[in-house]
Amino acid sequence: MTTLPDGRRIPPLTADEPAMLAGWLDLHRATLAVKCAGLDDEQALRTPVEPSALSLFGLVQHLAEVERNWIQRVFARREVPLLYAGQPGGFTLDRSRTFAEVLAAWEREVAVNREICAGRPLEETGRLGAEEAAVVGGDDEVSLRWVLMRLIEEYARHNGHADLLRERIDGVTGT
Repeated sequence: MTTLPDGRRIPPLTADEPAMLAGWLDLHRATLAVKCAGLDDEQALRTPVEPSALSLFGLVQHLAEVERNWIQRVFARREVPLLYAGQPGGFTLDRSRTFAEVLAAWEREVAVNREICAGRPLEETGRLGAEEAAVVGGDDEVSLRWVLMRLIEEYARHNGHADLLRERIDGVTGT
């Protein structure tokens, strides 16, 4: 597999659908990690794109929550609590934690989710909760394929935010 200069793996150009989806999701996860690399707590807490209150700290919390919700709670139907209960989407800054702790929590969620998804057929289904069903409409049953596409979309959107935040924090740019 080919890698970018920063070590991120390029998704396979030809592969079956499960490998292709996993490759793209892993590229987006790695992109978030690259955007956060080397930042201290103060930098990660900055909200440099006014008038938004978005920070890389809050973005990582949010994506850890997204990982847990869509894979563990919806797809695997596990009764695990939200990571940042009482904080809409996990965006509210949890100043009792360091950025290193928030990154480690996100990495744990990713590792658990890779295990859950490994070898599972894309047609296997989970159940949407009332909140998710209200957003997406229709049936409450959802396939692993749909959940993985949802995660790729979520990371793609937020990695764009991460690009802007990181550039405003210290001038670092790149893909």
